[in-house]
Amino acid sequence: MFDTLTDRLTRTLKNLRGQGRLSEDNIKDTLREVRMALLEADVALPVVKEFTAKVRERAVGREVLQSLTPGQALVKIVNDELVSLMGEACDELQLNVQPPAVVLMAGLQGSGKTTSTAKLARWLKERRKKSVLVVSCDVYRPAAIEQLQTLAGEIGVDFFPSNSTQEPVAIAGAALEYARSHHNDVLIVDTAGRLHIDRDMMDEIQQLHAVVKPVETLFVVDSMTGQDAANTARAFHDALPLTGVVLTKTDGDARGGAALSIRAITGKPIKFLGVGEKTAALEPFHPERVASRILGMGDVLSLVEEAEHKVDKEKAAKLAKKLHKGKRFDLEDFGDQLEQMMGMGGLGSLMDKLPGVGQLPQNVREQVNDRELHRMLAIIRSMTPQERRFPDIIKGSRRRRIAAGSGNQVQDVNRLLKQFTQMQKMMKKMSKGGMKNMLRGLKGRMPQGFPF
Repeated sequence: MFDTLTDRLTRTLKNLRGQGRLSEDNIKDTLREVRMALLEADVALPVVKEFTAKVRERAVGREVLQSLTPGQALVKIVNDELVSLMGEACDELQLNVQPPAVVLMAGLQGSGKTTSTAKLARWLKERRKKSVLVVSCDVYRPAAIEQLQTLAGEIGVDFFPSNSTQEPVAIAGAALEYARSHHNDVLIVDTAGRLHIDRDMMDEIQQLHAVVKPVETLFVVDSMTGQDAANTARAFHDALPLTGVVLTKTDGDARGGAALSIRAITGKPIKFLGVGEKTAALEPFHPERVASRILGMGDVLSLVEEAEHKVDKEKAAKLAKKLHKGKRFDLEDFGDQLEQMMGMGGLGSLMDKLPGVGQLPQNVREQVNDRELHRMLAIIRSMTPQERRFPDIIKGSRRRRIAAGSGNQVQDVNRLLKQFTQMQKMMKKMSKGGMKNMLRGLKGRMPQGFPF
């Protein structure tokens, strides 16, 4: 997300290097580029005008501190205004009411409401330790109810059954009674969407709202619709007292215009970002962290939080103990590391959060993708348990069998084994002398041919 905007802003702000102060002229030229970058990112024109006006007002005539370049000074101003534009802080869900706290999901068809319902249920269960009940009031879309039931089973939350012959308002009322009697902390109500905003849809969701009296009414919108996302959110807000927005499919949106426009147009905060298809791919929206990502400064805090929640601590402790005892790092361990990396969103998600990545050449960033991780995992999974524990036995005929079994070439198996050997050496250095020895062994670079 924001790839296009990050590229343009990074290039633009570099042009201020070597200048002694922020003047009317260099600010004018830079803001013209910033304006173009925002418009290319599909940010709404009124938002762009107001944003650039505020940056100009704060920047013109400002003396540059000795410790800062003009570019750095303007980055600080742009960062502050981006945070102000998207909201000063992360808006938490307001669930401090007598249970069950009801969350109503609204939005157009295809925006990802049902998947977002499951993602939010999982997030509340794992991060907030809540007992969650989900219910589908979508009696129009074929298999909508079955889809939510399947997802609820996968993530281990309660599901209230319904069918297409029932009235949505009756379903919602019954689910609320069930949640009360079964002491659920949160009830999430998935509603029907339409291909466009119509009177019938709004009447129905207003009736649902009146019955369940939600503490949170979240508008689910596809980020890839750009400015239309903000305009649709405003139309829903006119009909419903929205409390926030869930922006979906942000992993497929390189522009990010919706994230920058929605709050300014609707006055409602973005509360969550959908960052992938899996039920774990949901992130709370932190304006200051997103602003940092847009300006190519990474998002280390989110990276740490991802690791805290998604890295298998038991496996990590087991590996550390194994290495400390002098035992060898094997392909089983290597496979576990790759799987945990995939669980954190893959290489693309990790790269987005690392500082300085936005300044890498485009062709370098394009080479970093998850295809190589999937290939390596497929090769490791095609090995026998004995081969994973004792990689030295993998010779010619075994390599050919593993290649055929994983749908790869023998040279792919050879490359993985070479990368594994380099990783094994790194782990040996780390077990002998800690991180300092490992970094000295790296000599400032990753092992040759390593994909990350």
